[in-house]
Amino acid sequence: MPPSRPRCSSTTRRFKLKSSSPVLQALLVFASLSLACAASPVAAQSCGSTGLAVQVLGSGGPEMQDRRASTSYLIWQNGSARVVVDAGGGSALRFGETGARMSQVDVFLFSHFHIDHSSDFPALVFSSWFEDRNRPLPVYGPEGNKFMPSTTEFVSDLFSDPHGAWRYLSDLVEPSAEGSYKLQPHNVEAGSTPVLVFRNADMAVYAVRVIHGAFPALAWRVEIGGKRIVFSGDTNGEGEGLTELAMNADLFVAHNAVPEGATGVERRLHMPPSVIGTIAANAHVRQLVLSHRMLRTLGKETETQAEIRRRYSGPITFANDLDCFPAK
Repeated sequence: MPPSRPRCSSTTRRFKLKSSSPVLQALLVFASLSLACAASPVAAQSCGSTGLAVQVLGSGGPEMQDRRASTSYLIWQNGSARVVVDAGGGSALRFGETGARMSQVDVFLFSHFHIDHSSDFPALVFSSWFEDRNRPLPVYGPEGNKFMPSTTEFVSDLFSDPHGAWRYLSDLVEPSAEGSYKLQPHNVEAGSTPVLVFRNADMAVYAVRVIHGAFPALAWRVEIGGKRIVFSGDTNGEGEGLTELAMNADLFVAHNAVPEGATGVERRLHMPPSVIGTIAANAHVRQLVLSHRMLRTLGKETETQAEIRRRYSGPITFANDLDCFPAK
């Protein structure tokens, strides 16, 4: 199906122009008008057009040489984009390539705030201004510590007036003129057993705390359409929380960031294939998807699968950008 014809929106967002420069004001107004008149997205995507599916927006880690977008996932239901998990570098472009719209998303989840999981969040949020989103966007993520901001602090540091990096968009987080929706950031106080974090009419979202070195981190389970989808996030796999969260999951997305035999810092941050296989087997997951594939694991798929197979007998797939995984 060919792309739909360009169409001009009759409304544009009201920007809070924080500079008195007439030139900057003129450029921002021009940009808003130009984007409001941009071409409509191409024909509806095929991933999740019926039923429930996870689309991998970013299957890589922080390296550019892997030629992958960094970590991000999108849950589709019957052609509608419902949940975004993480937003690493390059994932905003992948999001656009899927045909998804930020105006559809019900909730945004962060596993943690390393750059390769969070850097494209402002781009995704800004894109939503040109879709006339008219309802709040809940954003959930971990609490902070001396190494990382909390979720509320992260959003504030990006958008709040007077010190936010993009404070000209402070309408997103502060009472303001009509025309903008609100981000609703929440810090999740998670422990070693799953806790209910978000619920709406047809969806429930649970989290557990996972170990990722000294960095606050969460794993997520989304229950929707009678299915369970679990995202490990970055973790070394210690403790029983992730196994409990993933119990009877229809789809388990686990991060394959280190090879078997990894030691030192990388092992304290990530789980090797043997741990992934053990968790998948003990949780009786129906389908395992391996993502967050870094240079140190790319090319080692045969060895990785063999280690997992010693423990887990279900389907195993190595993810690439834009791959689509129906929740069966």
